[in-house]
Amino acid sequence: MTRLGHWLLRPLPVLACLLAGGCLSFHRGAPEPGRTSLGSKPAVLPAQILDNHIVVQVKWDKYGPYNFMIDTGSSVTLVTPDLAQRYGEKDVPLPVMPQVPVQAADGSSVLLQPAVLSRIELGSARFSDVPVLVYDCGSLSTQLGIKIDGVLGFPLFRQVLLTLDYPHSQVTLASPPVLPAAGESTIGFADLDKSPVIPMRLGERRMIARIDTGSDEALSLNPHGLGARFASGPTEGPTVGTLTGDRAQRIGRLDQTLYLGGYAVPRPVVELVDEVSFIGGGILKYFAVTFDQEHDEVTFRRDATDPIAIPGRRNSGLSFDKTPAYWRVVGVIPGSPADAADVQLGDLVTQVDGDPVANWGIRRYERLMANAESVTYTFLNGNAKTDKKLRVVDVVP
Repeated sequence: MTRLGHWLLRPLPVLACLLAGGCLSFHRGAPEPGRTSLGSKPAVLPAQILDNHIVVQVKWDKYGPYNFMIDTGSSVTLVTPDLAQRYGEKDVPLPVMPQVPVQAADGSSVLLQPAVLSRIELGSARFSDVPVLVYDCGSLSTQLGIKIDGVLGFPLFRQVLLTLDYPHSQVTLASPPVLPAAGESTIGFADLDKSPVIPMRLGERRMIARIDTGSDEALSLNPHGLGARFASGPTEGPTVGTLTGDRAQRIGRLDQTLYLGGYAVPRPVVELVDEVSFIGGGILKYFAVTFDQEHDEVTFRRDATDPIAIPGRRNSGLSFDKTPAYWRVVGVIPGSPADAADVQLGDLVTQVDGDPVANWGIRRYERLMANAESVTYTFLNGNAKTDKKLRVVDVVP
Protein backbone atom coordinates (compact mmCIF):
# COMPACT_ATOMS: atom_id res chain seq x y z
CA MET A 1 0.00 0.00 0.00
CA THR A 2 1.11 3.54 -0.61
CA ARG A 3 2.10 5.10 2.68
CA LEU A 4 0.85 8.63 3.31
CA GLY A 5 3.82 10.13 5.14
CA HIS A 6 4.98 13.23 3.20
CA TRP A 7 1.84 13.14 1.07
CA LEU A 8 0.41 16.20 2.75
CA LEU A 9 1.64 19.77 2.71
CA ARG A 10 4.75 20.27 4.76
CA PRO A 11 4.97 23.55 6.65
CA LEU A 12 7.65 25.26 4.62
CA PRO A 13 7.25 28.94 3.69
CA VAL A 14 4.35 29.59 1.34
CA LEU A 15 2.78 32.66 -0.22
CA ALA A 16 -0.37 33.39 1.74
CA CYS A 17 -3.20 35.42 0.30
CA LEU A 18 -5.13 37.69 2.66
CA LEU A 19 -7.89 40.20 2.10
CA ALA A 20 -6.99 43.76 3.01
CA GLY A 21 -9.35 46.67 2.51
CA GLY A 22 -11.25 44.84 -0.19
CA CYS A 23 -8.10 44.31 -2.27
CA LEU A 24 -5.75 41.39 -2.61
CA SER A 25 -2.37 41.70 -0.93
CA PHE A 26 0.40 39.19 -0.29
CA HIS A 27 2.95 38.51 2.43
CA ARG A 28 5.35 35.63 3.04
CA GLY A 29 4.33 33.22 5.76
CA ALA A 30 1.50 30.87 6.64
CA PRO A 31 -2.14 32.02 6.64
CA GLU A 32 -3.53 33.11 10.00
CA PRO A 33 -6.73 31.51 11.25
CA GLY A 34 -9.82 33.61 11.74
CA ARG A 35 -12.06 33.85 14.80
CA THR A 36 -12.70 30.88 17.09
CA SER A 37 -15.66 30.50 19.42
CA LEU A 38 -16.02 27.73 22.00
CA GLY A 39 -18.55 27.19 24.76
CA SER A 40 -17.73 26.87 28.43
CA LYS A 41 -17.47 23.11 28.09
CA PRO A 42 -14.83 21.40 25.97
CA ALA A 43 -15.83 20.00 22.60
CA VAL A 44 -15.17 16.26 22.66
CA LEU A 45 -15.23 14.51 19.29
CA PRO A 46 -14.94 10.79 18.54
CA ALA A 47 -12.12 10.06 16.11
CA GLN A 48 -10.96 7.32 13.81
CA ILE A 49 -7.31 6.27 13.70
CA LEU A 50 -6.63 5.26 10.10
CA ASP A 51 -3.11 4.18 9.19
CA ASN A 52 -1.86 6.24 12.19
CA HIS A 53 -3.77 9.33 10.97
CA ILE A 54 -6.43 10.92 13.18
CA VAL A 55 -9.75 11.76 11.49
CA VAL A 56 -12.85 13.38 12.99
CA GLN A 57 -16.36 13.31 11.56
CA VAL A 58 -18.65 16.30 12.12
CA LYS A 59 -22.02 17.48 10.88
CA TRP A 60 -23.31 21.04 11.04
CA ASP A 61 -25.55 21.27 7.97
CA LYS A 62 -27.73 19.13 5.73
CA TYR A 63 -24.79 18.29 3.46
CA GLY A 64 -22.65 16.57 6.08
CA PRO A 65 -21.22 14.62 7.70
CA TYR A 66 -17.73 15.88 6.90
CA ASN A 67 -14.50 14.01 7.59
CA PHE A 68 -11.39 16.01 8.47
CA MET A 69 -7.85 14.80 9.04
CA ILE A 70 -5.87 16.80 11.62
CA ASP A 71 -2.30 17.52 10.47
CA THR A 72 -0.10 19.42 12.92
CA GLY A 73 2.71 19.21 10.38
CA SER A 74 0.83 21.42 7.91
CA SER A 75 0.88 25.21 8.06
CA VAL A 76 -2.31 25.45 5.99
CA THR A 77 -5.80 24.01 5.98
CA LEU A 78 -6.93 22.15 2.86
CA VAL A 79 -10.55 21.68 1.83
CA THR A 80 -12.20 20.07 -1.16
CA PRO A 81 -13.61 22.18 -4.01
CA ASP A 82 -17.16 21.27 -2.89
CA LEU A 83 -16.62 22.60 0.63
CA ALA A 84 -14.86 25.70 -0.68
CA GLN A 85 -17.74 26.40 -3.04
CA ARG A 86 -20.33 25.89 -0.32
CA TYR A 87 -18.70 27.98 2.42
CA GLY A 88 -16.30 30.25 0.52
CA GLU A 89 -16.77 33.94 1.19
CA LYS A 90 -19.01 35.12 -1.64
CA ASP A 91 -17.38 38.55 -1.94
CA VAL A 92 -14.13 36.81 -2.94
CA PRO A 93 -15.02 34.61 -5.95
CA LEU A 94 -12.57 31.74 -6.27
CA PRO A 95 -11.57 32.43 -9.91
CA VAL A 96 -10.45 35.97 -8.99
CA MET A 97 -7.97 34.85 -6.32
CA PRO A 98 -4.57 33.93 -7.78
CA GLN A 99 -3.13 30.49 -7.13
CA VAL A 100 -0.64 30.00 -4.33
CA PRO A 101 2.64 28.08 -4.74
CA VAL A 102 2.96 25.57 -1.89
CA GLN A 103 6.17 23.75 -1.12
CA ALA A 104 6.20 20.03 -0.29
CA ALA A 105 8.69 18.24 1.96
CA ASP A 106 10.99 17.31 -0.89
CA GLY A 107 11.31 20.92 -2.05
CA SER A 108 8.96 20.60 -5.01
CA SER A 109 5.89 22.78 -5.23
CA VAL A 110 2.37 22.84 -6.59
CA LEU A 111 -0.14 25.60 -7.24
CA LEU A 112 -3.32 25.58 -5.15
CA GLN A 113 -6.30 27.93 -5.18
CA PRO A 114 -6.80 29.99 -1.98
CA ALA A 115 -10.16 30.74 -0.43
CA VAL A 116 -11.66 31.99 2.83
CA LEU A 117 -14.32 29.75 4.41
CA SER A 118 -17.05 31.45 6.39
CA ARG A 119 -17.00 28.60 8.92
CA ILE A 120 -15.80 25.19 9.96
CA GLU A 121 -17.55 23.61 12.94
CA LEU A 122 -16.08 20.85 15.10
CA GLY A 123 -18.80 20.05 17.60
CA SER A 124 -19.33 23.15 19.75
CA ALA A 125 -16.17 24.78 18.41
CA ARG A 126 -16.71 27.15 15.52
CA PHE A 127 -13.93 28.59 13.36
CA SER A 128 -14.93 31.62 11.26
CA ASP A 129 -13.27 33.29 8.27
CA VAL A 130 -10.79 30.44 7.83
CA PRO A 131 -8.05 30.87 5.18
CA VAL A 132 -7.77 27.62 3.21
CA LEU A 133 -6.28 26.16 0.07
CA VAL A 134 -8.48 24.15 -2.26
CA TYR A 135 -7.35 20.60 -2.97
CA ASP A 136 -9.06 17.51 -4.33
CA CYS A 137 -8.64 14.98 -1.51
CA GLY A 138 -9.72 12.09 -3.74
CA SER A 139 -6.43 10.19 -3.50
CA LEU A 140 -6.36 10.52 0.27
CA SER A 141 -10.00 9.42 0.48
CA THR A 142 -9.24 6.31 -1.56
CA GLN A 143 -6.20 5.45 0.54
CA LEU A 144 -8.02 5.77 3.86
CA GLY A 145 -11.25 4.21 2.66
CA ILE A 146 -13.49 7.14 3.65
CA LYS A 147 -14.34 10.44 1.97
CA ILE A 148 -12.00 13.15 3.27
CA ASP A 149 -13.38 16.69 3.04
CA GLY A 150 -10.35 18.53 4.34
CA VAL A 151 -7.06 18.51 6.20
CA LEU A 152 -6.94 20.84 9.21
CA GLY A 153 -3.54 22.51 9.66
CA PHE A 154 -1.91 23.51 12.93
CA PRO A 155 -2.66 27.29 12.81
CA LEU A 156 -6.40 26.62 12.86
CA PHE A 157 -6.16 25.60 16.53
CA ARG A 158 -4.07 28.47 17.88
CA GLN A 159 -6.90 29.82 20.08
CA VAL A 160 -7.84 26.49 21.71
CA LEU A 161 -6.17 23.65 23.54
CA LEU A 162 -6.09 20.77 21.10
CA THR A 163 -5.84 17.25 22.53
CA LEU A 164 -5.38 14.31 20.18
CA ASP A 165 -6.02 11.22 22.28
CA TYR A 166 -4.94 8.33 20.10
CA PRO A 167 -5.43 5.48 22.62
CA HIS A 168 -9.03 6.57 23.32
CA SER A 169 -9.77 7.66 19.72
CA GLN A 170 -11.02 11.12 20.53
CA VAL A 171 -10.20 14.79 19.96
CA THR A 172 -10.85 17.48 22.56
CA LEU A 173 -10.97 21.24 22.01
CA ALA A 174 -10.92 23.26 25.23
CA SER A 175 -10.38 26.79 26.47
CA PRO A 176 -7.14 27.36 28.39
CA PRO A 177 -5.98 27.00 31.07
CA VAL A 178 -6.13 23.30 31.90
CA LEU A 179 -4.14 22.06 34.88
CA PRO A 180 -1.63 19.29 34.14
CA ALA A 181 -2.40 15.79 35.35
CA ALA A 182 -0.08 13.33 37.03
CA GLY A 183 2.22 11.42 34.74
CA GLU A 184 2.23 14.03 31.97
CA SER A 185 5.37 15.26 30.26
CA THR A 186 5.29 18.85 28.99
CA ILE A 187 7.78 20.18 26.46
CA GLY A 188 8.14 23.69 25.09
CA PHE A 189 7.97 23.89 21.31
CA ALA A 190 9.22 26.33 18.70
CA ASP A 191 6.46 27.50 16.38
CA LEU A 192 8.58 26.93 13.27
CA ASP A 193 6.77 27.74 10.01
CA LYS A 194 3.47 27.52 11.91
CA SER A 195 4.00 23.98 13.17
CA PRO A 196 5.44 22.61 16.43
CA VAL A 197 9.11 21.62 16.67
CA ILE A 198 10.35 20.11 19.94
CA PRO A 199 13.71 19.10 21.44
CA MET A 200 14.32 15.37 21.86
CA ARG A 201 17.28 13.09 22.44
CA LEU A 202 18.59 10.12 20.48
CA GLY A 203 20.90 8.24 22.81
CA GLU A 204 23.14 11.00 24.17
CA ARG A 205 22.68 13.33 21.19
CA ARG A 206 20.22 16.19 21.27
CA MET A 207 18.00 16.77 18.26
CA ILE A 208 14.84 18.58 17.19
CA ALA A 209 11.81 17.14 15.45
CA ARG A 210 8.53 18.38 14.12
CA ILE A 211 5.33 16.87 15.55
CA ASP A 212 3.55 15.76 12.41
CA THR A 213 0.19 14.06 12.78
CA GLY A 214 -0.08 14.08 8.98
CA SER A 215 2.62 11.40 8.77
CA ASP A 216 1.99 7.72 9.43
CA GLU A 217 5.67 7.08 10.19
CA ALA A 218 7.04 6.58 13.70
CA LEU A 219 10.11 8.76 13.21
CA SER A 220 11.43 10.37 10.05
CA LEU A 221 15.05 11.06 10.89
CA ASN A 222 17.68 13.34 9.42
CA PRO A 223 20.72 11.46 10.76
CA HIS A 224 23.24 14.26 10.16
CA GLY A 225 25.40 14.74 13.26
CA LEU A 226 23.49 12.23 15.37
CA GLY A 227 25.79 9.23 15.09
CA ALA A 228 22.81 7.03 14.30
CA ARG A 229 23.45 3.29 14.79
CA PHE A 230 21.20 0.67 13.18
CA ALA A 231 20.16 -2.74 14.46
CA SER A 232 18.62 -3.44 11.04
CA GLY A 233 19.09 -1.65 7.72
CA PRO A 234 18.81 0.95 6.46
CA THR A 235 17.32 -0.58 3.36
CA GLU A 236 14.98 0.45 0.56
CA GLY A 237 11.39 0.33 1.73
CA PRO A 238 7.92 0.99 0.32
CA THR A 239 7.19 3.78 -2.12
CA VAL A 240 5.37 6.76 -0.64
CA GLY A 241 3.05 9.06 -2.53
CA THR A 242 3.91 12.73 -2.15
CA LEU A 243 2.14 15.88 -3.21
CA THR A 244 4.11 15.95 -6.46
CA GLY A 245 5.13 12.35 -7.11
CA ASP A 246 6.29 9.03 -5.71
CA ARG A 247 9.58 8.14 -4.07
CA ALA A 248 11.07 5.07 -2.40
CA GLN A 249 11.79 5.22 1.32
CA ARG A 250 15.00 4.32 3.15
CA ILE A 251 14.02 2.63 6.40
CA GLY A 252 15.68 0.79 9.26
CA ARG A 253 15.56 0.06 13.00
CA LEU A 254 17.84 2.09 15.25
CA ASP A 255 20.01 0.47 17.89
CA GLN A 256 19.45 3.46 20.19
CA THR A 257 16.71 4.86 22.41
CA LEU A 258 14.68 7.94 21.53
CA TYR A 259 13.75 10.12 24.52
CA LEU A 260 10.57 12.15 24.19
CA GLY A 261 10.22 14.28 27.31
CA GLY A 262 9.96 11.79 30.16
CA TYR A 263 9.20 8.87 27.84
CA ALA A 264 11.60 6.42 26.22
CA VAL A 265 11.09 4.75 22.85
CA PRO A 266 13.69 1.97 22.47
CA ARG A 267 15.01 1.06 19.03
CA PRO A 268 12.41 2.86 16.89
CA VAL A 269 11.87 2.10 13.22
CA VAL A 270 12.84 5.18 11.23
CA GLU A 271 12.60 6.61 7.74
CA LEU A 272 15.71 8.52 6.65
CA VAL A 273 15.05 12.03 5.31
CA ASP A 274 17.03 15.10 4.28
CA GLU A 275 14.75 17.72 5.82
CA VAL A 276 13.94 18.41 9.48
CA SER A 277 13.24 15.21 11.44
CA PHE A 278 9.66 14.60 12.52
CA ILE A 279 7.70 12.23 14.71
CA GLY A 280 4.47 10.93 13.24
CA GLY A 281 1.48 8.81 14.11
CA GLY A 282 3.59 5.65 14.52
CA ILE A 283 4.82 7.05 17.85
CA LEU A 284 2.05 9.54 18.64
CA LYS A 285 -0.55 6.75 18.62
CA TYR A 286 0.70 5.67 22.04
CA PHE A 287 -0.15 9.05 23.61
CA ALA A 288 -2.75 11.69 24.27
CA VAL A 289 -1.05 14.84 22.95
CA THR A 290 -2.20 18.33 23.99
CA PHE A 291 -1.06 21.42 22.07
CA ASP A 292 -1.16 24.82 23.82
CA GLN A 293 -0.23 27.40 21.21
CA GLU A 294 -0.75 30.32 23.60
CA HIS A 295 2.16 29.12 25.74
CA ASP A 296 4.03 27.17 23.03
CA GLU A 297 3.83 23.91 24.97
CA VAL A 298 2.91 20.35 24.10
CA THR A 299 2.02 17.73 26.70
CA PHE A 300 2.33 13.99 26.25
CA ARG A 301 0.29 11.63 28.42
CA ARG A 302 0.29 7.86 28.43
CA ASP A 303 -1.83 5.78 30.80
CA ALA A 304 -0.28 2.45 29.84
CA THR A 305 2.87 1.34 31.63
CA ASP A 306 4.11 -1.27 29.16
CA PRO A 307 7.20 -0.34 27.11
CA ILE A 308 6.65 1.42 23.79
CA ALA A 309 7.56 -1.15 21.14
CA ILE A 310 7.52 0.05 17.54
CA PRO A 311 6.58 -2.91 15.32
CA GLY A 312 8.71 -3.90 12.34
CA ARG A 313 7.72 -3.45 8.72
CA ARG A 314 6.41 -6.45 6.79
CA ASN A 315 5.67 -6.35 3.10
CA SER A 316 5.47 -8.47 -0.02
CA GLY A 317 7.54 -5.79 -1.74
CA LEU A 318 4.67 -3.89 -3.36
CA SER A 319 3.37 -0.34 -3.00
CA PHE A 320 0.12 0.72 -4.65
CA ASP A 321 -1.84 3.69 -5.86
CA LYS A 322 -5.42 2.70 -5.09
CA THR A 323 -8.66 3.16 -6.97
CA PRO A 324 -11.93 1.34 -6.19
CA ALA A 325 -11.56 -0.88 -9.29
CA TYR A 326 -7.85 -1.73 -9.15
CA TRP A 327 -4.54 -1.03 -7.42
CA ARG A 328 -1.70 0.19 -9.62
CA VAL A 329 1.81 -0.87 -8.65
CA VAL A 330 3.94 2.24 -7.99
CA GLY A 331 6.84 0.59 -6.16
CA VAL A 332 8.67 -2.75 -6.08
CA ILE A 333 11.30 -3.23 -3.36
CA PRO A 334 14.53 -4.62 -4.86
CA GLY A 335 15.20 -8.21 -3.75
CA SER A 336 11.65 -8.67 -2.43
CA PRO A 337 9.26 -11.52 -3.31
CA ALA A 338 7.48 -9.15 -5.72
CA ASP A 339 10.78 -8.39 -7.44
CA ALA A 340 11.57 -12.09 -7.72
CA ALA A 341 8.12 -12.65 -9.27
CA ASP A 342 8.88 -10.01 -11.93
CA VAL A 343 6.10 -7.62 -10.89
CA GLN A 344 6.52 -4.38 -12.85
CA LEU A 345 5.65 -0.75 -12.15
CA GLY A 346 2.23 0.03 -13.59
CA ASP A 347 0.90 -3.52 -13.20
CA LEU A 348 -2.74 -3.61 -12.09
CA VAL A 349 -4.08 -5.72 -9.21
CA THR A 350 -7.81 -6.44 -9.10
CA GLN A 351 -8.02 -8.97 -6.25
CA VAL A 352 -6.17 -9.77 -3.03
CA ASP A 353 -6.54 -13.36 -1.80
CA GLY A 354 -9.46 -13.78 -4.20
CA ASP A 355 -11.39 -10.77 -2.90
CA PRO A 356 -11.86 -7.61 -5.05
CA VAL A 357 -9.62 -4.74 -3.99
CA ALA A 358 -12.70 -2.60 -3.33
CA ASN A 359 -13.31 -4.79 -0.26
CA TRP A 360 -9.84 -4.22 1.17
CA GLY A 361 -9.90 -1.27 3.54
CA ILE A 362 -6.67 -0.01 4.99
CA ARG A 363 -7.13 -1.72 8.37
CA ARG A 364 -7.90 -5.08 6.81
CA TYR A 365 -4.86 -4.91 4.54
CA GLU A 366 -2.62 -3.85 7.44
CA ARG A 367 -3.76 -6.89 9.44
CA LEU A 368 -3.01 -9.09 6.44
CA MET A 369 0.52 -7.71 6.10
CA ALA A 370 1.11 -8.11 9.84
CA ASN A 371 0.00 -11.74 10.07
CA ALA A 372 0.05 -13.49 6.69
CA GLU A 373 2.86 -15.75 5.51
CA SER A 374 1.89 -15.15 1.88
CA VAL A 375 -0.65 -13.20 -0.20
CA THR A 376 -2.13 -14.00 -3.60
CA TYR A 377 -2.51 -11.01 -5.91
CA THR A 378 -4.61 -11.19 -9.09
CA PHE A 379 -2.98 -9.16 -11.85
CA LEU A 380 -4.87 -7.85 -14.89
CA ASN A 381 -3.15 -7.82 -18.26
CA GLY A 382 -5.61 -6.78 -20.95
CA ASN A 383 -8.50 -9.21 -20.50
CA ALA A 384 -6.31 -11.90 -18.92
CA LYS A 385 -5.94 -12.40 -15.19
CA THR A 386 -2.92 -13.98 -13.52
CA ASP A 387 -2.50 -14.98 -9.89
CA LYS A 388 0.84 -14.54 -8.17
CA LYS A 389 1.39 -15.84 -4.66
CA LEU A 390 3.96 -13.68 -2.89
CA ARG A 391 5.59 -14.28 0.48
CA VAL A 392 5.25 -11.54 3.12
CA VAL A 393 8.68 -10.85 4.64
CA ASP A 394 10.25 -8.61 7.24
CA VAL A 395 11.59 -5.57 5.43
CA VAL A 396 12.65 -4.25 8.84
CA PRO A 397 12.50 -6.85 11.68
